[in-house]
Amino acid sequence: MVNKDRLATTFKFLAEIDSVSKEERAISREIKKILVSMGAETFVDGAGDKIGGNTGNLIAKFKGTRQAPPLLLNAHMDTVEPGKGVTAVFSDGVFTSDGTTILGADDKSAIAILIEVLKIIQENDLPYGPLELVFTVCEEIGLLGAKHLDLNRVTATFGYALDATDTEGIVTRAPCANRFEFRVHGKDAHAGAAPEKGINAISLASKAIANLELGRIDPETTCNIGIIQGGTATNIVPNLVTIKGEVRSHDEEKMDRVTDKIVSSFKGIVENYNGMTSDDTCPRLETEIQKDFPRTYIPDDHPVVILACRAAEILGRKMKTKISGGGADANVFFEKGIMTGVLGTGMRDMHTVRESVRLEDMVRTTELLLEIIRLHTINPLSSKQVV
Repeated sequence: MVNKDRLATTFKFLAEIDSVSKEERAISREIKKILVSMGAETFVDGAGDKIGGNTGNLIAKFKGTRQAPPLLLNAHMDTVEPGKGVTAVFSDGVFTSDGTTILGADDKSAIAILIEVLKIIQENDLPYGPLELVFTVCEEIGLLGAKHLDLNRVTATFGYALDATDTEGIVTRAPCANRFEFRVHGKDAHAGAAPEKGINAISLASKAIANLELGRIDPETTCNIGIIQGGTATNIVPNLVTIKGEVRSHDEEKMDRVTDKIVSSFKGIVENYNGMTSDDTCPRLETEIQKDFPRTYIPDDHPVVILACRAAEILGRKMKTKISGGGADANVFFEKGIMTGVLGTGMRDMHTVRESVRLEDMVRTTELLLEIIRLHTINPLSSKQVV
């Protein structure tokens, strides 16, 4: 039933449209054009204005041919860098880029799948309930589109995001995250003639970092410092260094405890500095802690999980619940009361120039979604019902 050639053509077309974060207007217009031609009612919300992008989230609604609670289907339109001038190469059933850019299977494989699902439904006159497709912007830089989604345009309370690798898994648990930024202020001086007159901000930051436990803290919790910026020249004592990082955990209390330890380490080093040039203004610390995204926790017996598992079973496949270490739009939807399981499209090595996706994996996810929609149509699920 899946038109593999059409699916491949759609994916290649989408992959070669530039759509790095905050620059999704071109791909949004093409998706909208396709869906409007299929009878969708579409909206673009105001998220773009709020986050400095050139367009907002695209919401497309299909009324369906049967009465059922609306089902949310989600993918994001943006890609990471290097994502401009993509050439999608298809060889031996696998899509890659030409090696100079990412491919954009994250998450354009999902968009292509959703379009193919809708075309199959329409050309085969298959019964289906209301569908609400949400194509978000700026997912890759902090789930910003989902955070600013106009919920007045969305009525679904459950559904699926396509933003993972495993075509036989549904992500039901994902961590919450804190993002932190520290600015350590020291004092500049000539590094050769009078280093004792300076306060080396990089040295202070290094001592604070040396006290930290980074990487895997425990099975539920991770911590990473990913950016350090500071200094202007090798012959100048650096007077400022900026440190950026994150803490993730499936337990919010653990996340906050680790975050507090990091803050305490930096404060301790700066406040206890006893160098010769210490004064009332230096050294000093600026701290910024931001809740990046909430956790997702969907019980294994929730209808969204059972529906996906039953659909896979009918197709002769297995479907297992999975725990993820990453965040997705689903995290934000969960906080907003929309139970959203995350399904895989087969994309691999995301965020690298080695990114790839097998066409056969996209076909498998297309078939799975079609079966999910069919089951939901003949036996509509609700938040109070197990399929």
